[in-house]
Amino acid sequence: MSRLIVVGISEYNTAKNGDVLVTYALGSCVGICLYDVKTKVAGLSHVMLPSSAGFNVTFEQEGKFADTAIKRLLQLMIKEGALQSRITAKIAGGAQMFAGLNNSSLSNIGQRNVAAVKAELMKLRIPIVAEDTGKDYGRTQYFYSEDGRMTIKSATKGEWHY
Repeated sequence: MSRLIVVGISEYNTAKNGDVLVTYALGSCVGICLYDVKTKVAGLSHVMLPSSAGFNVTFEQEGKFADTAIKRLLQLMIKEGALQSRITAKIAGGAQMFAGLNNSSLSNIGQRNVAAVKAELMKLRIPIVAEDTGKDYGRTQYFYSEDGRMTIKSATKGEWHY
């Protein structure tokens, strides 16, 4: 029987052997699913902010930022037997949750998070094979280690699969 592994905000974790990763309440945050199809090692990170630049980041805080969280998740997956050259990505979130605010840095944080995630994945040569980003609603993201499937659920929009 598979386990459900919850990944909180600013956290990352791996799964294998049919276990399922889930992260709740993706608004402007971005969930990054990484998968090695041969070893069936899956990883999920829930990032809050685009960049650690300008912050004195501790190890415990690395999951908060796109640039540091993706690297840490990749390292964890490699320890579990994944090979970087086989890893693909699926991403979700990055919604514009604060559209009514005049503070442009807050109102476009979702868009900036998505751009930072894409830039980091490109730097690491990890292709994005599915994406459900932007718009103006929150999401819950499930990622299945058995087959690399990503399921998105929204309280207002329903459910769909990638």
